[in-house]
Amino acid sequence: MTSTPQSPPVVSVLMPAFNAARFIGESIKSVLAQTYPHFELLILDDGSTDQTHAIATAFTDSRIRILRHEQNQGLVVTRNTLVNAATGKYIAFLDADDIAAPTRLAEQVALLEGGSTDVCGTDHFTLYQATGRRKKSKQVHRDADIRAMMVVACPLCNPSVMGKAAVFKSHPYQSSLDVAEDYALWQTLSLAGYRFANLKQNLLTYRVHDGQISQEKLAQTQAANIHSQERYLLGLEIPPHMRPRPLAWTDRLRTGPAFLWQLNKRIKRVSVKANYQIYARFQKRGNRIWTIFTRLERLLVALVASLRGHL
Repeated sequence: MTSTPQSPPVVSVLMPAFNAARFIGESIKSVLAQTYPHFELLILDDGSTDQTHAIATAFTDSRIRILRHEQNQGLVVTRNTLVNAATGKYIAFLDADDIAAPTRLAEQVALLEGGSTDVCGTDHFTLYQATGRRKKSKQVHRDADIRAMMVVACPLCNPSVMGKAAVFKSHPYQSSLDVAEDYALWQTLSLAGYRFANLKQNLLTYRVHDGQISQEKLAQTQAANIHSQERYLLGLEIPPHMRPRPLAWTDRLRTGPAFLWQLNKRIKRVSVKANYQIYARFQKRGNRIWTIFTRLERLLVALVASLRGHL
């Protein structure tokens, strides 16, 4: 049964779903078990051909609203449709195969209400469905570090993110992207001056399994990531050819430190840890006996870059 919340929600939890019958029930239950009650859960069935719609409609909680595409429209269209339909002050994302910890909404609302950030992610567990292995994430947490790490990787786990609804309504996901759409959005928001944070609590279980778009389209995702990184560097007024990637020792010493100097000039107060991780992308793996020297090189460059960024 499709139903409408009885009072205006503070948080709109957005759940895109396509052929998610294996996991969607558990995901919905994790939202309904939240300690923070003032939410609506919007589920958009994107033309599923399995039992996704039947499972979702079996829940009768008045806070659930169910939408449906008769034909599959793709993840970007689905996400943007959900954002436009949201009525809450804040928007929280949760994919139909992931699990929110009971205090997730409460913790994120408390941070956002403090006024120090616009978009908030969390630490999380990665659950490898095939083996049952769980792995803790290794996130950066401060705004400067998150924005800096965007030059090499996506520092926010999309289904853990909550942010001001006005931010997402004014900056939709790019319709040209079917993969890595979240990475490109965070970079857009960073260049627009929005503030980020990651909570240190593990408030999400991110499930990895066969059939995920990210697994099926790995090569396409990697190409989209490189394009997004080059676009982000242009926005920071850093030449895209300086993009961190493995370089020979002599080329690395010409490019890597200069890149970090420019990055820390544009994004102030980046930590040594974040600079260390970024510079590592210039170094080739498998150095064997040279490992201690490459790590020392990495640490020295990161220290100097961070000191320059604090001036």
